[in-house]
Formats: sequence, C-alpha cells, structure tokens
Amino acid sequence: QVQLVESGGGLVQPGGSLRLSCSASGSIFNFRTTVMAWYRQAPGNQREVVATITGSGTTNYADSVKGRFAISRDNAKNTVYLQMNSLKPEDTAVYYCYRPNTWGQGTQVTVSS
Repeated sequence: QVQLVESGGGLVQPGGSLRLSCSASGSIFNFRTTVMAWYRQAPGNQREVVATITGSGTTNYADSVKGRFAISRDNAKNTVYLQMNSLKPEDTAVYYCYRPNTWGQGTQVTVSS
C-alpha cells in the first residue's frame, strides 16, 4: 500500500516562506515515473491543484502561485517538495500531497500577521 506523509506546514507572516515535504513509500510504487502533485483546500472551498511535477521534472502551476511557489522532487529520497515564497493570507489552507489514487493526510499552512 502506498503512503504519502507531508510535513513542513505552520504559521508564517505575510511575505514569508515555507517548504513542504512529502515522503512517499509503498511496496508497489515506482516513484521515479509517477506524476506527483500538491493540492490545497481552504475552509469552505473546494480542493484545488497547486502544482504538478512529472517523473522527468516537467512542472505546472496554478496561476495564483506562479512565480512564488516551486515544486521539485528528489527521486533518490522518494520525496517531493513545495517551496512557497512571498506567502499571502489567501494561501492559508491545508496542503495535500497527491499521486494517482493516493492522498496524504495534509499539513496546515496559515499565513497571518
């Protein structure tokens, strides 16, 4: 069974930075070739995709985070990252790591002064 475990969330002031990590594990799971993604869900809102990265490193971002967030992966560590800079209050949400058919438990990010 595949497991995704996120870490790195917390409280940060507007304009600050955080780096989220997602560690993947499982017996039948070729991390190197799997598309990984970060989603987020704010209270009262639907879950939305933030960023995706293919096994070869091609990335895509939601318009709301372009130029501020960066997704990356370390295939040797089965880990995907989300570097978040210039954070805004509207970035406040629970952030989830995702691979096809599997979600992490989520990590809370709160941007507030």
